[in-house]
Amino acid sequence: MERRIKLTEDYSISKIINGGWQLAKGHALIQEVDYEDAMKGLFALAEAGFTTFDCADIYTGVEEFLGTFLKRYAGSSPSKKRGIQIHTKFVPDMADLGRVDRKYVETIIDRSLKRLGVERLDLVQFHWWDYEVPGYVETALILKDLQAAGKIRLIGTTNFDVPHLKTLTEAGVPVVTNQIQYSLFDRRPEHGLIDFCAETGTKLLCYGSIAGGFISERWIGKERPSEYENRSLVKYALIIDEFGGWDAFQELLSLLGSIAAKHQVKIPNIAQAWVLSRPEVAAVIVGVRSARHVTDAGKTFTVVLDNDDYSRIDAFLAAHPGAEGDTYGLERIKGGKHASILKTNLSNA
Repeated sequence: MERRIKLTEDYSISKIINGGWQLAKGHALIQEVDYEDAMKGLFALAEAGFTTFDCADIYTGVEEFLGTFLKRYAGSSPSKKRGIQIHTKFVPDMADLGRVDRKYVETIIDRSLKRLGVERLDLVQFHWWDYEVPGYVETALILKDLQAAGKIRLIGTTNFDVPHLKTLTEAGVPVVTNQIQYSLFDRRPEHGLIDFCAETGTKLLCYGSIAGGFISERWIGKERPSEYENRSLVKYALIIDEFGGWDAFQELLSLLGSIAAKHQVKIPNIAQAWVLSRPEVAAVIVGVRSARHVTDAGKTFTVVLDNDDYSRIDAFLAAHPGAEGDTYGLERIKGGKHASILKTNLSNA
């Protein structure tokens, strides 16, 4: 499997992107992050060729952390800094949606530039919490203006469904990527989004490919816990329910375990390889918080699933279709259980 993919003729990224959400302050519910160990992990990733990192303006402290990493990693060699790609997001607070204007957008983008210590943001991924609040098209067009001004290289979206992504593209917003949740548990992108991306050339950057760590050996044979280590596991536990419940989850782990043993890798490698094999998927986003995880991440590129692997997986998934509807639809249901765990006002944190 190739390790990199071109998003444009002159911009390529790692097919495994290191996600920064696990480094956000307040993400952990039990044990806080060891930031020095995490910094070592970032260095190890970059040296191993995993040069693409993902963060967001609303991940408290993460843009600053990656800015520190960039400064340390570059050292006396500017070429090292140029070899790193950092993707961030522009996520206006839910409470601010009605007042987002050019000044608001420029202020947040300028803040991201300052936090990261760069002159241009590689990729800004735009998210809008509530489509019932007007303004998302106008806001995206402001990002386009800032792209023309040289502050943004590429524009993407985050968690956009087909109708609203179509509206943006028809308005002339040059959307290169859409970051969405996609895994063996959550196949909502297959309900129209992949077909739309094939038509427009938009690529998918996928988070949740290992469901926050649920799709791994550590959960084989385990009872459902009464509390979770972090907010991601709370979120993905709900997706497991949509998939078919804890028993179905354990059956999937058993299946993936047998395939992993065949390929002499681990369960997460199989899950990531499966997502990377899907149409229009450019990369998976995985949180690597420690240097010791880098070698495991690299093994995904050694996996070549064969027809028997796909047949076994497809047969199991046919009996467990999972959540219905478009991508991020459940999370947008006001008062729903998926929406209730989201923090929607973090821009000023």
